[in-house]
Amino acid sequence: MWRDLAPIGRHAGSGGYRRFAWTGADTECRAWFEEQARARGLAYEVDRNGNQWAWLGDPAAGDAVVAGSHLDSVPDGGAFDGPLGVVSAFAALDELRRRGARFGKPLALVNFGDEEGARFGLACVGSRLTAGQLTVEQAHRLTDGDGTTLPRAMEAAGYDPDAIGPDPERLSRIGAFVELHVEQGRSLDLTGDPVGVASAIWPHGRWRFDFRGEANHAGTTRLADRRDPMLSYAETVLAARREAELAGAVATFGKISVEPNGVNAIPSLVRGWLDSRAADQATLDTVVTGVEKAARAYAAAHGIDLDVVRESFTPVVEFDHALRDELARILGHRTGLKVPVLGTGAGHDAGILSASIPTAMLFVRNPTGVSHSPAEFAAEDDCVAGVRALADVLEGLACT
Repeated sequence: MWRDLAPIGRHAGSGGYRRFAWTGADTECRAWFEEQARARGLAYEVDRNGNQWAWLGDPAAGDAVVAGSHLDSVPDGGAFDGPLGVVSAFAALDELRRRGARFGKPLALVNFGDEEGARFGLACVGSRLTAGQLTVEQAHRLTDGDGTTLPRAMEAAGYDPDAIGPDPERLSRIGAFVELHVEQGRSLDLTGDPVGVASAIWPHGRWRFDFRGEANHAGTTRLADRRDPMLSYAETVLAARREAELAGAVATFGKISVEPNGVNAIPSLVRGWLDSRAADQATLDTVVTGVEKAARAYAAAHGIDLDVVRESFTPVVEFDHALRDELARILGHRTGLKVPVLGTGAGHDAGILSASIPTAMLFVRNPTGVSHSPAEFAAEDDCVAGVRALADVLEGLACT
């Protein structure tokens, strides 16, 4: 499975993946998922929001146990973020069948669409729509960098954009969702454990900073006469680093858009996107407030107009305590070892769905600590340990 999936959407130059929602690479990934489902005799379906499901047992029976993740990527992302959870879900089912497991509840494997938000700028679109955390009107207004709207992109890929929306009936069938994911950090590497259980997702959000100045000639305009928004933006990037360091949080300007974007032109607009995350809400508020205050001071000093817009926000997500503890109990019973429980600064579909259904996560060791990069890595032995851990959990939750 891993070998078949690996070439899809891989960029020859960077070595990273460009599997963006509703593009050709995404279509190939989705075809791969359907092929894996049908090869195992599972009932395959696509829900109203484009999420893919593979069912063992009757979905209508309720109290289903679901495992999976996503197959899309960030620009030039790594091979493991998302796909490891989907591949491991299929492999865990194979393992349970080898064990002769008897399922007392329906089991489903899932690929959630557009988790990374690389194309339309909003993460977890598929799960947000399903949970009603993104309205149809908001979804229809999402636009990519080329001006293509989400509805047009879905339609071009063969899906009906008029069908999207909340799916409470589907969620009511699910008793537990477990998402396996490569760790995006080095906590497990430092403790020497191949697998861990998630405790919570840090609160996090994305803010757009629009610095508006005046376009002019780069060679003929005196420095004193310039209203250059790039200066205010650059100073704000440094301020974000300072604020994050002071608070023990993280803050990153990772995306920028410049107009008119000419080498010999002073910009008229610099638009930068801030991603910030912290262990608690108060700390996150402190960081973002500090960054905005500094940005406004820099903008005023250079005669720049500034607009700050919060484009997305997710509060702290505490995974279902009973389910989290049950995962730790199952794995501890199987291995005789205490399974580490750790938090994460990354968002996931499991975090979005936690407001509607019991969710939990398993992490697989990443010795590099690198994620959203071609350097992202998990050793084969650790991936196998993750599959076995997921199989143990699904057996404990779904089998008689």
